[in-house]
Amino acid sequence: MAVKRALISVSNKEGIIPFAKQLAELGIDIISTGGTKRALEDAGVPVISISDVTGFPEILDGRVKTLHPAIHGGILAVRSDERHQAALKEHGIRPIDLVVVNLYPFQQTIAKPDVTLAEAIENIDIGGPTMVRAAAKNYADVAIVVDPADYPIVIEELKMTGSIQAKTRQQLAAKAFRHTAAYDAMIAEYLTNLTGENYPETLTVTYTKKQSLRYGENPHQSAAFYAKPLGAAFSIANATQLHGKELSYNNINDANAAINLIREFQEPAVAAIKHMNPCGVGVGATLLEAFTKAYEADPVSIFGGIIAVNREVDKETAERMHDIFLEIVIAPSFSDEALAILTKKKNIRLLTLDFTAPDVKENMLVSVNGGLLVQEADTFTLEDAEWNVVTKREPTEAEREQLRFAWKVVKHVKSNAIVLAKNGMTVGVGAGQMNRVGAAKIAIEQAGEQAVGAVLASDAFFPMDDTVEAAAKAGITAIIQPGGSIRDADSIRKADEYGIAMVFTGVRHFKH
Repeated sequence: MAVKRALISVSNKEGIIPFAKQLAELGIDIISTGGTKRALEDAGVPVISISDVTGFPEILDGRVKTLHPAIHGGILAVRSDERHQAALKEHGIRPIDLVVVNLYPFQQTIAKPDVTLAEAIENIDIGGPTMVRAAAKNYADVAIVVDPADYPIVIEELKMTGSIQAKTRQQLAAKAFRHTAAYDAMIAEYLTNLTGENYPETLTVTYTKKQSLRYGENPHQSAAFYAKPLGAAFSIANATQLHGKELSYNNINDANAAINLIREFQEPAVAAIKHMNPCGVGVGATLLEAFTKAYEADPVSIFGGIIAVNREVDKETAERMHDIFLEIVIAPSFSDEALAILTKKKNIRLLTLDFTAPDVKENMLVSVNGGLLVQEADTFTLEDAEWNVVTKREPTEAEREQLRFAWKVVKHVKSNAIVLAKNGMTVGVGAGQMNRVGAAKIAIEQAGEQAVGAVLASDAFFPMDDTVEAAAKAGITAIIQPGGSIRDADSIRKADEYGIAMVFTGVRHFKH
């Protein structure tokens, strides 16, 4: 169907002038309004005013201008319906064949730190979504364009046939409904947050595609990476990649786990992640010392690992990193010397991230078959918990320091989780086991002789005293755990029997 008349009203004016000029050169009449009309006129594009079409002026500070039968009748009329055509003729309405509309910048408005509610409300578009939805509904006869990236294909098809193919119109309509759905979802989220409702009766979320991925967890699974508009700045979605291959699905998952863990530490720290679990974590006076500890914690598992550090990577640390195979290194920055060393390896991914970005409280979304689990992120820290020594022996100051370290790490280990720590590094990690003593045995076996004098952190309480027994036999001197089991007394008695200091926090950190 030939395109003879177009309506253009865009907030995002990227590419609109050359696009409109080409429409005009093809003999297509252009209707426009407001800022778009002025921009087209200034560029010498012939434009018909909306008011000339409706016979009615813009009112209410521009809130009402396109909401008129002369506009929506022209968009919604079914060309093959004789009654529709008769109605258009009766009321003197001409069809509109192409609608080019995108919406008020609501997202950009609410992103401003000092935005007022009045400003946000004023940037809720009404006429725009109405036109977009009307044109998308009638895509059999009308083409709707909401994305400047689609201007070239529209012009190409118009030049070839004077019309836009049915398949293209359908694709454009689908994108248009995604556009308005995302817009409404963002408004709904903004207003819902203002009301303080955490779990409303319907959940509307929107994400923007960041990249297609080669595959998902396995090569036979397709995948893509989406970013939350106005989501947390401290996010892999906002990281800058300086070097290396494109991130994979598993890379992104592991990198997310790495930055969440490293965020726990203020002192120089290094976290090495494999399969969403820390295989080595270290802190030190310098980044090199922290990296050395993280490496020595598990020199086998760190091979092919994802590393997150909370200081600039310097020359000395980069030289140590270069000696082993690492998939990713995430840091606030890299010195020029460090970059020169690490970029010698073609495939290593080097990412920078703003570690000064403020924490943003976000919900976690986990898909299940036919549904979605939603919970707030686990941002609870040891500073928020009560430190309750339940044994006869108090932990020494050195043990307290190591217990704090271990507790920060175990929070980020898959449950059931046990972490052994000593001298500012993990020496054993037991992750994802079906019972707690099994996790402890794995951690103790990994630690070997290093278990002697180490401390133990558990993500949840001990259902019986067997974990304390295993810890004592390995030479562990202090334990931190949530407590809360009906058999806590057994574990406390066993700890006292071996002279182990034990702390209850009252808070568990399950991670499934």
